Amino acid sequence: MKRIAPLTKPFRGDIAVPGDKSIAHRAVTFASVATGTSRIFNLSAGDDNSRTVRAFREMGVRIVREGEAVHVYGNGWDGLRAPQKTIDCGNSGTTMRLLSGVLAGRPFTSRLDGDASLRRRPMQRVIEPLAAMGARIKSLNTDGVAPLEIEGGGLHGIDYRTPIASAQVKSAILLAGLQAEGLTRVEEPARSRNHTELMIRGFGGDVSIECRSVRIRGRQALHARDIRIPGDLSSAAFFMVAAAVNPGSQVIIRDVGCNPTRDGIIEVLSRMGASIELTNKRVETGEPVADLRVTGGELKGVDVGPEMVARTIDEYPVLAVAAALAEGTTVFTDVKELRYKESDR
Repeated sequence: MKRIAPLTKPFRGDIAVPGDKSIAHRAVTFASVATGTSRIFNLSAGDDNSRTVRAFREMGVRIVREGEAVHVYGNGWDGLRAPQKTIDCGNSGTTMRLLSGVLAGRPFTSRLDGDASLRRRPMQRVIEPLAAMGARIKSLNTDGVAPLEIEGGGLHGIDYRTPIASAQVKSAILLAGLQAEGLTRVEEPARSRNHTELMIRGFGGDVSIECRSVRIRGRQALHARDIRIPGDLSSAAFFMVAAAVNPGSQVIIRDVGCNPTRDGIIEVLSRMGASIELTNKRVETGEPVADLRVTGGELKGVDVGPEMVARTIDEYPVLAVAAALAEGTTVFTDVKELRYKESDR
């Protein structure tokens, strides 16, 4: 049994966190549809990422851990085979939505399902654009949730504006667009995290990014590469807040992904009064990476406006802890999307 006792005095620490889950999903996905052998370093062994690995294994991709790296032996888009059973995405919405984009372009029928929580999450957001591209995709419950059935192939590019800023929806469309005839353009009401666009470029794909709009050319082949996944900022967030709310405390978190499309927690905690220093800054596999030094202080309440939602969506729950321990009132605006995650956050 592990006993967790409340902090009674300032603390110091120097830690690393597991690999970024969002980047890992995309790394496995693109390595699986690229040609050649990719090596992925620092791939999290968590259940969500394991669901994506398992799904591509079920489609004939050889994926094995060898030493410090996971080796993915890709055979291109046409190397994917029809799964012999329904793909179980577990609790992973990212797995289901990214696979929807992949399978929309494959000339076979497949089904995606998940646990009770995933069956409540809105999938009409990917059904609509993928159907508009020519995929025969439907909810077997007829209400826009999993399980999904997809008859893929015969896609054409579209010009699509998403109703919300969602990296998962955007990624599904881009993955389908890579397999489609012609150009595909996706525009969002606000800029969501851009891991997919960076990953496409990393695997040799051609993608154009203009503020809230992304354009991609269809029928692109991707090529294997090595990927080092940075530490997960969402996992680091808990240690950041623990230090931030305890004056005199300090934690250094090594090798953390600091992509500006999802670094809202750094800005919010800094505005509240924590000291956050980024050192050893560099770019790895197209992603900004740094060591974070977080020093606690006397936090003050702040207003966190709707412009922060896309950059901070996964960190609002732990920021609520910081807000509860800060002096004054903190207001989070337009966070209704939190109701549609793996739980009603």
